[in-house]
Order: sequence, then C-alpha cells, then structure tokens
Amino acid sequence: MASLTEAREAPERQLWDEINNIHAGMLGIEGSHMHFQPMAPNADPKSSTIWFFTKSDTDLVRAIRAGSRAHFCVVGKNHDYHACLSGTLEIRNDRAKIDEYWSAVTSAWYEHGKEDPQLTLLAFRVDDAEIWASTDSTLKFGWEIAKANLHDEKMPDVGVKQHLAFPQFH
Repeated sequence: MASLTEAREAPERQLWDEINNIHAGMLGIEGSHMHFQPMAPNADPKSSTIWFFTKSDTDLVRAIRAGSRAHFCVVGKNHDYHACLSGTLEIRNDRAKIDEYWSAVTSAWYEHGKEDPQLTLLAFRVDDAEIWASTDSTLKFGWEIAKANLHDEKMPDVGVKQHLAFPQFH
C-alpha cells in the first residue's frame, strides 16, 4: 500500500522503493513514434539512474541517439502508486554495472551470459518525475467522497501528486 504520508514527506525515497518493488515498467524514447515497451529496472538512487538490460538488435537500441530523451512509467504492484520519470537514455555497457545487476533472471535471456555479443546495457539518467500515490482503502475513499459531496468547495483527499527534480551529476 502506498503511504500518502511518505508521498508527502519523502517522495523521492518512496519513488525508488516503488521502482525496486516492480518487475517492469514501460520505457520509451520521446519523439520516436515507437510504442513504449516493458523493461525491468535496476535502480541506482545515488546517481538517479535506472539501468536496463536489453539486446543490441532491438528497435529501442537502434532508435537511441546522442542526447535521446526518454520516459519510464511505473505502476506500483498494488496499483495505488503511479510515476512517470523523464531523462536521458544512452547505451552504456558499463562492466561494473553489468556485474552489479546481473542475475539468474537476466542470464536466462543471454545464451553466452555476460559475454553475449548482443548484451547491451542502457542508462536512463532521471531528470524529473511526477508521482501519484492514492489510498487503497475503500473506507477512506468512500468517506472522502461523501465529505466532498456534502461541501461544494471540498475536494476528496484520496491521494498525493508530487513533482520531483533530480540533481545533475557530471
């Protein structure tokens, strides 16, 4: 369950926790006219970077250019948390990151393991994000709707929306 208090008071920590708790989100390149595609994230909150394993022959990899802008969309596993992150996407076959994020699941996709010639690592450097956290409590939702209907000026308090900006590292 997404904590509304955490969404208000520690939204950046909550964002990275939510990313670490999903199997995949949707990644796409701005202006490419390609559909977003599911990708498994490997989050590095310290550098505001999300790493993705893929193959060199994918449409996504072929569409990446210098300075490519991308979006990564997240739906929390309880469907009460949503986020859209934007930033730059680049091919960065960083051996240390490959070793750090390699797993049995990742290995299953590459016939030659870490030495597979098609293995490609993408780095998505997050600039900013919008998050939406909502209550999954039917009781709270119902109460807030009832209160809002009783008072014309009252909006239901069933969620939190935040904008986050991330510092740029060089």
